[in-house]
Amino acid sequence: MTTKRYVLALLAALLVSGAALAQTELSLWYHGAGNPVERAILVNIIDDFNASQGEWQVVLEEFPQAAYNPSIVAAALAGTLPDIIDVDGPVMPNWAWSGYMQPLDLPEGALDGFLPGAIGTWDGEVYAVGLWDAAKAIYARRSVLEANGIRIPTLDAPWTFEEFDGILETLQATGDFDYAFDVGMAWTGEWYPYAFSPFLQSFGGDLIDRDTYLTAEGVLNGPEAVAFGNWWQSLFDRGLTPGTSQDDAQRETGFIDGRYALQWNGNWAAIPALEAFGDDMLFLPAPDFGNGPTIGAASWQFGVSATSDHPAGANAFIAFALQDEYLAAFSDGIGLVPSTVSAAAMTENYGAGGPLEVFYSLSEQQALIRPPTPAYVNIALVFEKAMADIADGADVQDTLDAAVDEIDRDIRNNDGYGFGN
Repeated sequence: MTTKRYVLALLAALLVSGAALAQTELSLWYHGAGNPVERAILVNIIDDFNASQGEWQVVLEEFPQAAYNPSIVAAALAGTLPDIIDVDGPVMPNWAWSGYMQPLDLPEGALDGFLPGAIGTWDGEVYAVGLWDAAKAIYARRSVLEANGIRIPTLDAPWTFEEFDGILETLQATGDFDYAFDVGMAWTGEWYPYAFSPFLQSFGGDLIDRDTYLTAEGVLNGPEAVAFGNWWQSLFDRGLTPGTSQDDAQRETGFIDGRYALQWNGNWAAIPALEAFGDDMLFLPAPDFGNGPTIGAASWQFGVSATSDHPAGANAFIAFALQDEYLAAFSDGIGLVPSTVSAAAMTENYGAGGPLEVFYSLSEQQALIRPPTPAYVNIALVFEKAMADIADGADVQDTLDAAVDEIDRDIRNNDGYGFGN
């Protein structure tokens, strides 16, 4: 190599190196350590973003899900939050109120067409956005319903309360199943409010008064909530559903093994069911218990920490990640609902005529986010205990009254969490 060419090559290398060094690092904390498929998709987005421009470089740090939230809280107290935060949708208002997060600053129109459950809003501002959402349905087999003369419901004509309760009795009476309906009592924690509060809401109750967000009085212990609680308890008293002693293995395999006639489950478990039953598999809408059918909404989302020194870069990464190709990749990889209809059209399962298309429609038509209040973190724990206690035979009215007292006490102790001021 001539001296001139050598110098030119050296200069080129130095320029490339200098460009790389010029990139400012953005830290991203992620809750899914141990989930290789989800992680691989996220890493691909990070690599694409880092290569797409010369100003920012996202650096990933992973945590097991059980350790993630405590790590965020500890980092907030220590002043060491990352630039980009991974946050569970219903937890986000608490973190925003606590000063962990700042509103997003995305390009105009960036969230056009997104499912409402994938957009995390608090106090009139968007703080987080999800690259997917989650939806629940009643898992059923067409052959089982037809053999027992049971109508197959639709989104426009779901089962009524009386119809659904009679169906459970009919299926239990066949003797073909251990239980007519598996609600998933083995999945404790966030599953309880996510999965069971929609039944309460369809009865006409709720976890908190959404007009004021200052009390649960009258909505968690009023006549509608008590009616729900009595029905809920009757599921266990009548032996229609497994109780609190159900273990994870029974929950995971009971429907596919034929021990449960129906199952309340999310779209993340749909592929194994399809593989087991093929065209016989049905994903049915939630029943209407009197005030419209309801399912939960909102899953994990991305936001920007309040203490980030580089909010422009953090917002640029989140905006970059919202491309349909990435939303579709997450859906194909981990089975969750794409956040936009255009991304759904690119997926294997959620596009028109796809085997999981119904879940997108369920998210559009039946989904209700858990109460967007900082109080939700406590409400979820109180509701979980109340549902387990009622399932185990506790007095319904007394249990719901005690839950309301505990929720309201927490709200008072925190000056209303910003409401009513």
